[in-house]
Amino acid sequence: MRKSAYSALTVATLILPALASAASVYDLLALFNNVLNAAIAILITAAVVAVFYGVVKAIFSAAGEAKKEGWKIALQGVFAVFIMVSIWGIIRLLQNTFSVTSTSPVIPQGVQINTGL
Repeated sequence: MRKSAYSALTVATLILPALASAASVYDLLALFNNVLNAAIAILITAAVVAVFYGVVKAIFSAAGEAKKEGWKIALQGVFAVFIMVSIWGIIRLLQNTFSVTSTSPVIPQGVQINTGL
């Protein structure tokens, strides 16, 4: 129980300054959008690494059980990549069907200073 309290405190310590700097709901949505996009990229990268790890493990294993485990890991990685990219494609299809052209939130631009140079 104590370890989970420390990890919750660590996560809160890292996230709260970012949430406090969000000036509006749009900024908060933009922050969550950036975090979600980064998480998706990390998950797809991890799945691709799992595919390569499984293939390498299967190729360089001499024993039958280790070879089967390597191909199993590679197959699970392929399924993970397939599912993630399929969901990504379905979302893109829905965006095109309902004419959603912009996925980024409307964020007001900062003050532009023209120096005349």
